[in-house]
Amino acid sequence: MQTVVIVIHLMIVAVMIGAVLLQKSEGGGLGMGGGAGFMSSRGTANLLSRTTAVLAAGFFLTSLFLSWYAGYNRAPSSLIGAPASQSQPGSPVAPPTSGGILDSLKKADEQQQAPAPSGPQVPRSQ
Repeated sequence: MQTVVIVIHLMIVAVMIGAVLLQKSEGGGLGMGGGAGFMSSRGTANLLSRTTAVLAAGFFLTSLFLSWYAGYNRAPSSLIGAPASQSQPGSPVAPPTSGGILDSLKKADEQQQAPAPSGPQVPRSQ
C-alpha cells in the first residue's frame, strides 16, 4: 500500500514540475518568458494553472496520507534504561523499574555537589 502511494506521489511530483516549467513567466524572470511561443494563448495558461492547482492538491493529500501511514502502528518506547534483552520485536518496551541513566546521573551529581555558599564570596588568588 505504501509503495503504491509513493509511486503515485512521485508521478504527481514529476508532472507538477513539468506543468510549472511550461507556464509563461509573469515577471520576465531572467529575461525570458516574453514573445510568442508554443504556450502563448490565454486558455492554455488557465489550463496549466488549474492543472498545477490540482496536482498541488494531490501532492498535499499524498503527503498527508504517507505521514499518517508512517505513524499508524508506531508504539511509544523508551530508549533510555531498557536493556537489549527486554526489547523483542512486536512487544512494547516496559519502563525501567530501577531508574534510568538520567536518575543515576542526578544521584551522582547530588553526591559530588558541594553545599551552596550563604552569600557572595570574594575570589581567592592562588
